[in-house]
Amino acid sequence: MNNIDRSLDMAANIKGAFAVAIVDFDSGMTLGSRGGSPEFDLDVAAPGNSDVVRTKLEVMQKLGLRETIEDILITLDTQYHLIRIIRGTDEQLFFYLVLNRAQANLAMARRDLRVIEQQFAMTSPQAGAPQQGQAFFPAQQR
Repeated sequence: MNNIDRSLDMAANIKGAFAVAIVDFDSGMTLGSRGGSPEFDLDVAAPGNSDVVRTKLEVMQKLGLRETIEDILITLDTQYHLIRIIRGTDEQLFFYLVLNRAQANLAMARRDLRVIEQQFAMTSPQAGAPQQGQAFFPAQQR
């Protein structure tokens, strides 16, 4: 089982989880998903939220904010939509988690997704790997 599958399985087991995906917010491509329904097309919703992330990053840049997005929460009548940027990798990815409000504990879901994100980043093939043409222990510049 690869890192994406393992992370999706873990996120799908968060209490109240209805659907989850890992999405590249630069391209909008979904790398993997779990859940959804005929009434909730995850293949439409997940890439659509790439626009949300890109727009927020553009606004932050225009405002001169030198911060990073931890997560974005969209609250609906019966659902929470949680977007969590995956940090610690060279890729522009986010988790998109849809929760049933009646079943979910939002604080615990945010904590659980943070832990899953950290594990994903630590086990990602590019995490901590040297870039092409870069020594693992580069010589100190003088």
